[in-house]
This record gives sequence, C-alpha cells and structure tokens, in this order.
Amino acid sequence: MSVESTTAGPASAAPAVPDAVDEVTLTIENHVATVVIDRQHVLNAVDGRAQARLNEIWEQLEADADVRAVVITGAGTRAFCVGADMSSAAVDKTGLEYWAGLDPNGFGGLSLRTTLDVPVIARVNGYALGGGMEIVLGADIVVAADTARFGLTEPRVGRLALDGGIHQLVRRIPYTQAMGMLLTGRKADAAEMQSMGLVNEVVPAEELDAAVLRWLDSILACAPTSVRAVKQMVARTGHLTAAEARGLRLPALMAALDSEDSAEGVRAFQEKRPPVWPGR
Repeated sequence: MSVESTTAGPASAAPAVPDAVDEVTLTIENHVATVVIDRQHVLNAVDGRAQARLNEIWEQLEADADVRAVVITGAGTRAFCVGADMSSAAVDKTGLEYWAGLDPNGFGGLSLRTTLDVPVIARVNGYALGGGMEIVLGADIVVAADTARFGLTEPRVGRLALDGGIHQLVRRIPYTQAMGMLLTGRKADAAEMQSMGLVNEVVPAEELDAAVLRWLDSILACAPTSVRAVKQMVARTGHLTAAEARGLRLPALMAALDSEDSAEGVRAFQEKRPPVWPGR
C-alpha cells in the first residue's frame, strides 16, 4: 500500500512514499510458530491494537496442538520491542488509570501468561526496553544478538514496569542484579544480561537466526507431550515446594505419561533409531 503524491506535471512527479507497516504477524511452519512485531517506525513499540493482536495470537496458539515451539521477535535490525507506544493515547492516562486497566497476561499478552504450554524463544535482535524486556521475561529461552540492549527504563519517564517487569526480573536473576536495573532504569548489553542469567546465548547479529534454529532443533528432538508437561509444570507450580509440586496431577503431565509419544520414545530407543513423534 502506498500514498500517491499530487503532481503539477510529469517533470515534477515524486516517487510514491510507502506507508509505515503496522502489524503483528503469525506464521506457522513445521510445528514452529513465528510471531513478529512489525512497527519499525516506532522501534516496534506496542499500542492497544498490537496488544490485542498479540493476545489473539497467544490464544490461537494455545488451541493449536500442532505447534511445538514459538519464536517471538521484532522486525528489522534496530529493535526487538521498546515497550508501550509513547505516541499513543495510552500516555494520556494517569498512572492509576493505567494500573487499573493492566492486561492480566502482562505486556504483549505474554510476560505473565501461564497458559501457553509450548516453549517460547525470544529472538532479541535489538533494543528490548520497558515492555519489550517484559516480553523477554515471558519467554523460556532468550537468544540475543551481541548488539541487543535490555532495560526496564520506565522510572526514567515517571512510570513503573507493572506488566511483569518488576516481579519477573527479581525471580529470574539475583536480587542485587535485578535491583541494580530496577532502581536506576539503566540499560545493559546482551553479554551482561547473559552473565546475570537472563540470556541463554549471545551471537553476532548475522548468526542470530542460525542460533535460534539450533535451539528449535533441540526442542523438536524431544517428545512434544513431554515438553508441554515440563512447561506446564514449571509455570503452574512455582508457588509450591518441590514435594508439593510433584504431587499435582496437571493435565499436560497426565497426558504425557499416557501418550503415544511415550511409547514411541521407548520403541525408538530399543530399535536404535531416531523417534518420530506423533505429538499426542
């Protein structure tokens, strides 16, 4: 789609200027869903429409038993996501009004979501700030370009990282490291975040896709029902002791224990061949 320029004559014709792309896309191929925030004109910041679309996508993926892993990223090379779109109407709300309308699933519908039982890989290709870092905190595996930068910068604009940032960060990395970021709103590079334990792998930007594929291959080599059970057990038992958690009969756990995947895994081991997972 493009905007045509008004012309005074053939000699003064100007080239068409393309509209800024403003969308969140979902593609599914070979059991892998890829979610791309494509709002490069605002460094992939999320407005109300994008937030709603992301929630739609997560709900769709929760209902799709064929999907075994998810990758979320930002379009382009500059930013993964820089959080809320500060040019949108949301910034006209007071802090209390914003707090009253918080999404129960967190920023991007992901940072606090506990019902998506497949692994989510954050492919961090650039800035992951504010809500963008909250999305990262909602992922299970984080692969970052060496040019990526992270931060919960809300205090620097008089706001708070209430969509999962504050409460998730102190649960993911050591307390003093988390507070060092939360109390200053500072940014950290990918190598530093890896040293804190938040990032799994840091690679040169040109190797980012290859690194993500390696993680996907490792996930897809495992039984889908086992992977779902692991994700569900971790997501839903964090408030319990290990002994209490082991005793819960969670749906994904019971399905995995009585699955075709379980039988196939044993057969493949006995027959000395790679398993072919039915996914059920």
